[in-house]
Amino acid sequence: MSTYAIETMGCQMNERDSETIAGLLEQMGYNGANGYKDADVIVVNTCSVRENADNRFFGLLGHIKHVKTERPDSIVAVCGCMMQQEHITQQIKDKHAWVDLVFGTHNISALPEMIEGVLAKRRPLKAGPVVSVLPGRVSLAEGLPVRRRFPFKASVNIMYGCNNFCTYCIVPYTRGREISRDAQDILAEVREAAGAGAKEILLLGQNVNSYSGKSGAETVDFADLIAMVDDVPGALRIRFMTSHPKDLSDKLIGMFKPAGEGGAAHLCPSIHLPVQAGSSRVLERMNRRYTKEEYIVLAEKLRAARPDIVITTDLIVGFPGETDEDFEDTMDIIERVRFDSAFTFLYSPRKGTPAAGYGDTVPETVMRERFGRMVARLNAITLEKNRAFVGTVQEVLVEGPSKTNAAMLSGRTPHGKLVSFPAPAGPGSAGALIGETIPVRITSVNTFSFSGELAAG
Repeated sequence: MSTYAIETMGCQMNERDSETIAGLLEQMGYNGANGYKDADVIVVNTCSVRENADNRFFGLLGHIKHVKTERPDSIVAVCGCMMQQEHITQQIKDKHAWVDLVFGTHNISALPEMIEGVLAKRRPLKAGPVVSVLPGRVSLAEGLPVRRRFPFKASVNIMYGCNNFCTYCIVPYTRGREISRDAQDILAEVREAAGAGAKEILLLGQNVNSYSGKSGAETVDFADLIAMVDDVPGALRIRFMTSHPKDLSDKLIGMFKPAGEGGAAHLCPSIHLPVQAGSSRVLERMNRRYTKEEYIVLAEKLRAARPDIVITTDLIVGFPGETDEDFEDTMDIIERVRFDSAFTFLYSPRKGTPAAGYGDTVPETVMRERFGRMVARLNAITLEKNRAFVGTVQEVLVEGPSKTNAAMLSGRTPHGKLVSFPAPAGPGSAGALIGETIPVRITSVNTFSFSGELAAG
């Protein structure tokens, strides 16, 4: 029986692409293996957002080479954002000629034909890969099979690509220009997922706020789309990512209001809204197209619409030319917005982006000192805000056993907070709760997770 394994690197978009790759392979008759060491087809789905992603990828490739040497008939394919960069593809050709197939982000739907092509043309181990990387997306392939990682949670792409061209970001060059899916195609996928038991729908796009699709003859914006998804039976939770502040409209903010005030009943009270920096000068150099003050106003509007909303963000330290004053502006926006949590990054140049050519680099020692200060303050605020949940009862969507304690179950609240709690006793009791939404009383918290106990209800 032929098997496959997929190694996914990077963001939620890549995770969703891997679900489609898995669906296509299973449609071809392959079954999932326990890991790449046992697989007949090995797919590495790459991400290029951060510089160390390159090192991680080539390190993983070194391990996979041992499998290919031991089992030459196995097929090794590499795909994703990194493959859209010519220098990466060339490096694979030059130094990793044992790889069988290289494809990009725009032609995943053609994977069966590509695999069949490799099988039909068995080549020597060092013959070099078959390369199929398209410069852009010609059309949207609908109705592709999908093997979802969790049956009770479904990620649904609503659009592809990005038009923003932030000066530090490679994504517009690897994912292409923005193109929105038809609203009815999105709804059909949501209905199918909900009918199969998905209770949570995650709407995905590089910038969901700029969604502009069609529903028949009408143009649909993102707020309209959320309202449409909100009406799908079984879709008990709706989330989305990622949002760009420059396109966060008052209409979309209004969707967080209670249903009786025009909001979406199933929209979770959380939003990931990357600010990247607190200095308006740095934001302009990043080509973010909003100012510090404009971002703060957006946060105030979100909390006015939904006082308990959780706002998370991304922050980059050490962008070229960042001064002490610029960094203090970042510390100031942290104090004024009081983010619930943040993904934090030391700036790393990406080849092919405008910022990679900026010469005014921040010394690494300065960058790391700033980073330490920032993370310490962010964590303190997160812990303080988390403590407000102690004693409350939260509806937790149970995802499975805790990764750190098999005697515990874990899941997430509507705010996206991770909660662990003791699994109930009795044969099958714990397993029966996976995929269900249950009340959990929060008993203690730390910076990154909660502990709780089953509540009566």
